Amino acid sequence: MSVNLCIDWGNTNVKAAIFDNGTLKKTSVVTEYEILFEVAKLLETYKPERAILSAVADEAEQLIFLLKESVKTFVKLDGFTPTPIYNAYGTPETLGADRLALVTAASALFPDKNNLVICMGTCLTYNHIQKTKTFRGGAISPGLHMRIKAMHDYTKRLPEIEADGDVVLLGYDTETCMRSGAVLGMAAEIDGMISAYEAKYPDFNAILTGGDAPFFADKIKSKIFADPDLLLKGLNIIVDHNA
Repeated sequence: MSVNLCIDWGNTNVKAAIFDNGTLKKTSVVTEYEILFEVAKLLETYKPERAILSAVADEAEQLIFLLKESVKTFVKLDGFTPTPIYNAYGTPETLGADRLALVTAASALFPDKNNLVICMGTCLTYNHIQKTKTFRGGAISPGLHMRIKAMHDYTKRLPEIEADGDVVLLGYDTETCMRSGAVLGMAAEIDGMISAYEAKYPDFNAILTGGDAPFFADKIKSKIFADPDLLLKGLNIIVDHNA
């Protein structure tokens, strides 16, 4: 084992984490404009031997160069990266690297379960990994802020609203009606997907993660395990696997 630097470059923020012999020691959440400075600081402070990057953006060239120059082992995660699980996704070239990291972590944490990882970010992704360690896919739908924004962008009269605010089943004005549909509709979708998977797969386990997960924790009726650091844990497992 060693000191590892794990970076998740998402659509909104960039998360960086230091793992020391498998234990999460430090996490940072910054913007894409701050990530080079933050990573340089982490490299100087913790001197990691390995680094892994999962990035949805194409603007990571400078970061990749810095990491390659600074660590012994660097992994740029994609759908073809070797992992401890079997990746049976039909189009690995279009697979979001974050989804691969999520199911890798779920399989390691709950090896005797058929795991459904629900990640609540810009998009809402459902990622199913069987207890045979096989990942085939799941589903993708719009995330909360995308749903709210789409109602404004694709209509002529619906206003632009915030996700924060009064959430009631029976909306009493246009804003609360929109928020009710977006928030409670999304929670009902998640409960429905969990029920569908649970009916099909025995020894079932559901895991909730992603930036919007805390907002929905009390709105989902199904029994679900929450882990905000699941993706980072998956990245750490994968970089160790490739060392």
